[in-house]
Amino acid sequence: MTAIVFIVFFVCLIFAVPIAMCMGYATILPGLLNPQFTGNMEFVVRSMIKGVDTMSILAIPLFMLSGAIMATGGLSRRLFDVFALFIGRVKGGMPCAVVVTCLFYGAISGSGPATCAAVGTMCIPFLVELGYDKIFAAALVATAAGLGVIIPPSIPYISFGLVTDTSVGDLFTAGVFPGCLIAVWLMVYAVIYCRVKGEDREKIEENHNKLREKGVVQVLKEGFFALLTPVIILGGIYSGIVTPTEAACVSVFYAIFVCLFIYKSIQFKDLWGFFKDAVKSYAPLGMSLCLARAFVQILALLKAPQQLSGWLSSTFTSKNLFLLVFLLILFLLGMVIDVGPANTILGPMLLTFTGNLGIDPVHLGIIMTCALAIGFVTPPFGMNLFVAAPMVKENPMTIGKEAMPLVGFYMIALLMITFIPQISLCLL
Repeated sequence: MTAIVFIVFFVCLIFAVPIAMCMGYATILPGLLNPQFTGNMEFVVRSMIKGVDTMSILAIPLFMLSGAIMATGGLSRRLFDVFALFIGRVKGGMPCAVVVTCLFYGAISGSGPATCAAVGTMCIPFLVELGYDKIFAAALVATAAGLGVIIPPSIPYISFGLVTDTSVGDLFTAGVFPGCLIAVWLMVYAVIYCRVKGEDREKIEENHNKLREKGVVQVLKEGFFALLTPVIILGGIYSGIVTPTEAACVSVFYAIFVCLFIYKSIQFKDLWGFFKDAVKSYAPLGMSLCLARAFVQILALLKAPQQLSGWLSSTFTSKNLFLLVFLLILFLLGMVIDVGPANTILGPMLLTFTGNLGIDPVHLGIIMTCALAIGFVTPPFGMNLFVAAPMVKENPMTIGKEAMPLVGFYMIALLMITFIPQISLCLL
């Protein structure tokens, strides 16, 4: 029965059925095939309701709402100006400033595609204006935007924590250094690229002089409240003042206050539109989480986690070998399944086996999220590729090809994160 469930699930994926419906069909199948099976429709509905009957899940739409407000409020531009002022003059400094902007903006949005859209809309035309190749600029933003789901607050961390009963706060804490490490390796590639391909130093110097004429104090003043956003959100969580859900609520009020009264980039009449868009964005994600929880419960009744654990135990006796194969599987899955659903399905099934290998549940969540995030820039369904491509009027596959060297440097960071658990767990 377990095999049939997974066959139906993957067949639906192959035929481009939405991920929520794939899980839905696979979830109700055992009850339809066997009326005596415990996981009947009533059980499925109860599991779906239980999956969203928790305060923690409120953090997802709230972070989505605050991210949307801040995106419209122009925080990405102010962040970029700060980083461009301090590192833009060095070789490869402007692309590095883009990566750091994605890193910081990821701590605001919690989403890869949202980070790509907000930062890319501003940074890609700007890099092209400075003489950088447009395809390189799009590939850089698309890849670096994947940090949006790695650097906390991250929506996939929340979904993983919900289905595995792992502390979301611990996942947020553990995600800081891995996100920074990936950003460093992306910047290493950017510097190498600029040294090999060259830069238009005249245009870069001209832009840097404009920022200096504006004044360091003025640039920092304009970017201060944008820079303060992750400090307030993450500082509140790490200090224990607020829970992740409460931090999400704080982020909404902070976003409204800053954009309305400080930057004055939005008006009161715009808020209702943000609220409606947040509901529209969260609705399919919420349904996916409901069905994911029910799907996991059905798999538990079928004893799929135990079967998987038994098979893995007989196949892999070496922790390092398992991790290498696991990374390869996650890399392939990331091409066809979004980070959140993959986390919610695989996380509970792997906990028993990985626990026996001595892999901390928090570390497992970090590995899975970092590995699956590569899927944002890998064909055929790399979401960030489709977000970035229209900005340069190029085919998404062309952007994906240019992103492959960046993916290679990303993989170096991923291997370090996987095999050196202290990178993730040192703050816990």
